[in-house]
Amino acid sequence: MEETITFEEAMKKLETIAETLGEGNLSLEESLKRFEEGMELCKFCNKKLDEAGYKVEKLMEKEGSEISVEEFQAKAEE
Repeated sequence: MEETITFEEAMKKLETIAETLGEGNLSLEESLKRFEEGMELCKFCNKKLDEAGYKVEKLMEKEGSEISVEEFQAKAEE
């Protein structure tokens, strides 16, 4: 998946995929292809949300001192 896509764009694509799948007009093969694309978008969105949550936590920890944002270090997949 492209890393240049924004969270908002990914969510919009995910919504479109969900609507299309919900209509039930696709072949099984096309449905699986769209489902796979949706899962990739879901992973991307979850990663972006995790990164945002991490930054918020770091900002909250530094409350009362100079506010700064630390870079997010992704956890290794288990």
